[in-house]
Amino acid sequence: MAIGTSGSGRQALTEINVTPLVDVMLVLLIIFMVTAPLIQQGVEVKLPEAKAEPVKAEEEKLILSVKEDRSLWLGTGEQPARLTLDELEARLRANVRVARDHELYLMADRKLPYWYVVEVMAAVQRAGVTNLGMITNPVQAREVAKDASNRQSEQREGAP
Repeated sequence: MAIGTSGSGRQALTEINVTPLVDVMLVLLIIFMVTAPLIQQGVEVKLPEAKAEPVKAEEEKLILSVKEDRSLWLGTGEQPARLTLDELEARLRANVRVARDHELYLMADRKLPYWYVVEVMAAVQRAGVTNLGMITNPVQAREVAKDASNRQSEQREGAP
């Protein structure tokens, strides 16, 4: 049994099969959905002095301060609450602003041991804070000018 066709026996395909395209797009979507949360797990770390623009905030942010004597202070007003490292996680879980924004700013003294700051950051993360910002002091203007002149002299020395 033969099916009748006109002329050469070939007929132009006028439809595009979109099934493979949809399959590839779904696989890519799944890959991005799985990897996106992993990318945000990193901790943004800034040095005690940094060349960065100040963050403009519409409202006052919640700040956790860690002094050189390892005392913790939570709050932004004139009377921040003093905490111990053991109390920190429970207090942050009970804080309404942290529950709403999942955001906290850390202001740690530069003389603190690295391991202690990491312990504080781990307690903050366990409390549900996903966005942790580090507060730094801006670099002094004379240091910026010194860096600029050093770069210019390096460029002159490196130029043929």
